[in-house]
Amino acid sequence: MRELKALRGSVDRLPREPSRGSLHARYGEQIGTALLILWVLAALILVRYVPFIHGFPAAMSQAAILVLFTVCFWALGLLKEPVTTLLFFLLAMLFSVGPAKTIFAGFSSPAWWLVFGGAINGVALRVTGLAGRFSNALLAARMDRYGHYVAAIVLGAAVLAFVMPSTTGRVMLLTPLALTLADHLGFEPGRRGRTGLVLAVAAASYMPPTTILPANIPNSVLLGAAQSLYGVHLHYGPYFLLHFPVLGALKTAVLIWLICRLFPDRVESVSRPKAVDEQLSRRESTLIFILGLSLLCYATDFWHGVSPAWVSLAAGVACLLPQTGIVPVKEFSEQVHVTPLVYVAGFLGLGALISESGLGSWSAGVLLHWVHMAPGHTQANVIWLELIGACIGLLTTLPGLPAVLTPVAGQFAHASGLPLYTVLMLQVPVFSTVFLPYQSPPMMIAMHMGGVSLRDGTTLCLSLAAITVIVLLPMDWMWWRLMGMF
Repeated sequence: MRELKALRGSVDRLPREPSRGSLHARYGEQIGTALLILWVLAALILVRYVPFIHGFPAAMSQAAILVLFTVCFWALGLLKEPVTTLLFFLLAMLFSVGPAKTIFAGFSSPAWWLVFGGAINGVALRVTGLAGRFSNALLAARMDRYGHYVAAIVLGAAVLAFVMPSTTGRVMLLTPLALTLADHLGFEPGRRGRTGLVLAVAAASYMPPTTILPANIPNSVLLGAAQSLYGVHLHYGPYFLLHFPVLGALKTAVLIWLICRLFPDRVESVSRPKAVDEQLSRRESTLIFILGLSLLCYATDFWHGVSPAWVSLAAGVACLLPQTGIVPVKEFSEQVHVTPLVYVAGFLGLGALISESGLGSWSAGVLLHWVHMAPGHTQANVIWLELIGACIGLLTTLPGLPAVLTPVAGQFAHASGLPLYTVLMLQVPVFSTVFLPYQSPPMMIAMHMGGVSLRDGTTLCLSLAAITVIVLLPMDWMWWRLMGMF
């Protein structure tokens, strides 16, 4: 009987020929995507002669079409994110929608170099064995309750955000750890405990770190856009103090409780690894020193004035130096992925195009005409700004939200009577709240790697978003008032 089950399992794992219906659906989707791209090309050509935004130059109409195309393709996933981003670059240059310095502004932005440095740090954590040391220590810990392991993963993801400014890097690092942990705890695929551990990585790698300035793509885009568009320099310490107590620390506690409630399970047996070797290698010790020094520089940027981007890049370069021997050049070339880097450059270029073409001012005027904000109504204006951001976030996905909202922040500040810095900071509660998993590409990556269904991910996101809107955002409002933001 055992041999028969094994044979049946091997047969089930054999590659199956796709059905005719699935092939028709796949080809139909590809044809539909190709037609959409052709329509965009035709529109870019036509509006050169007949602008559809009356009273404004044709370049603004072209920018509107290109922005709409890029945002919709990102949000709907009609093409992979890097393909859509490269099409944005290509079409912008082919049809002279904007100058090259605007379209490719992302590559010269501090935000891009922040993510680049974070990618190198992530590789360093893996190749030195520090990540594996953390995994073994967690597995060897004498914990017998499922909730303790969920808390350990969530807290580990939040702590890692302080030294590894890359959400995708944290997801790629921690998701295999969570799956290994699930195997040792006896949580087979499909079991609620396994789902809970994977979602702990997915949510904790993105949501609480939005309150730590260099830890996420939206934070980085906001940092770069605020500096390039308005000359506003965001500093690590004030940003952390304003956002972390409620949307970071309290949200982390709520996340742990919610995962244990939505995906409860019980540890019945634990397969523990051998004891962890406490002796650190030279490379590990050097990396700990570099990351510790980086964290110190992040926290004191208000004093020395060096952007977190250059601190992150300096840490990455230090890891690549042959004198440290932390990351060999071969590992760097093989493990530093270009996809998130292209993605970030696309978001920043999109924001620069919105601002330079005048599309930002025009769209701000339309939105302000709809909502009728007026100075003196602080609470109502804040609610309107949050609602506008939430609606745009459902369309653009959250990493792209600052690229769309920051160019129009000046108009919103003038209409609401709020300081520009406050309007910029109001983006953080919006992009830290995930209503649907597709809004955060790193969360989708973790769910895909862990075999978690979209339904389970949506259940967690909607539940946490409801608690955030009803409980955490009012508490955040009171904290902001205490900090003198209103």
